[in-house]
Amino acid sequence: MKYTVLKRDGRAKRAEMETVHGTIQTPVFMNVGTVGAIKGAVSTADLEEIGTQVELSNTYHLHVRTGDELIKEMGGLHKFMSWNRPILTDSGGFQVFSLAGLRKIKEEGVTFNSHIDGRKIFMGPEESMQIQSNLGSTIAMAFDECPPALAEREYVRPSVERTTRWLERCIKEMAELNGRPDTVNKEQLLFGINQGAIYADIRIEHAKRISEFDLPGYAIGGLAVGESHEQMYYILDETVPYLPENKPVYLMGVGTPANILEAVDRGVDFFDCVYPTRNGRHAHMYTNHGKLNLMNSKYEKDDRPIEEGCGCPACRRYSRAYIRHLLKAKEMLGMRLGVLHNLYFYNHLMEEIRDAIDEGRYKEFKNQKLKDLAGE
Repeated sequence: MKYTVLKRDGRAKRAEMETVHGTIQTPVFMNVGTVGAIKGAVSTADLEEIGTQVELSNTYHLHVRTGDELIKEMGGLHKFMSWNRPILTDSGGFQVFSLAGLRKIKEEGVTFNSHIDGRKIFMGPEESMQIQSNLGSTIAMAFDECPPALAEREYVRPSVERTTRWLERCIKEMAELNGRPDTVNKEQLLFGINQGAIYADIRIEHAKRISEFDLPGYAIGGLAVGESHEQMYYILDETVPYLPENKPVYLMGVGTPANILEAVDRGVDFFDCVYPTRNGRHAHMYTNHGKLNLMNSKYEKDDRPIEEGCGCPACRRYSRAYIRHLLKAKEMLGMRLGVLHNLYFYNHLMEEIRDAIDEGRYKEFKNQKLKDLAGE
């Protein structure tokens, strides 16, 4: 991997990251395909058309449904889903948070009850690395625990210390896996994850500690899970300066267009979130002048595209009225067009962000874009 910062504008940075599956231009939004597909009947050919650079899939979900060993037999996730650009796989660690009622955490790892059939599953650092190696993703995430953002300090500190010990085990396991002759992707990269809830001192201490491992990249986890936007931005202000400047920074699970604009201004490169796909399937469409709810009756006879001048497949051909009709009739095409529009909007927003940083006008761009998105 080679990561090169091309331009800085304040703390915002414009970079490119060369990987075995192609070069990623950052800042970048990764389109979320949890089980190897974007919800809403969106194909990999569609993803190419709307400017997707990185697809993100979920380790836990692919392990419990279809199975990572089968995917390895099929040549890895890239071949399985016919996608030749970068893929990032999360570690399954977030499920430690989201399946709180179905798991038990120990030093060795986490025991889950599968949300599919209730069977017991054990996942620790070694198991997570093995699953991600079977998938052959470009970037694998370290196995961590994501404490609730508002958890007590007495819980957060030992949790973060355990996450550090788990990271050391992930590093050792990945080195061993990448050296095996039958490994799908021997160039798989490992990103470490910073945790610490909303405690800046714990976050900073952890950022310093994991930076010592000199990994290809670093993520900030455990945000957008219950804290306010102001608390999120405060933690980014405090934490990002303690992560290596010459490595990509990934803010996990974030977020709204406004969140992305603010986080880029604080030095973040990578983003992912289910908002554009989930909202697109439920008639909520992003535009440069705020969100539209196509279920509103005022769009019943509206023959305009979702957004004038938008180059997405939905806006190039179909009206708000028609897409509204499809959604109300529960036709899959309505959801598909909504998802395509929203993902195009996010991918195009990242292009605009990169251009603004390149041209040294990011602050001005951010401030105007925030006003536009708020409908001001």
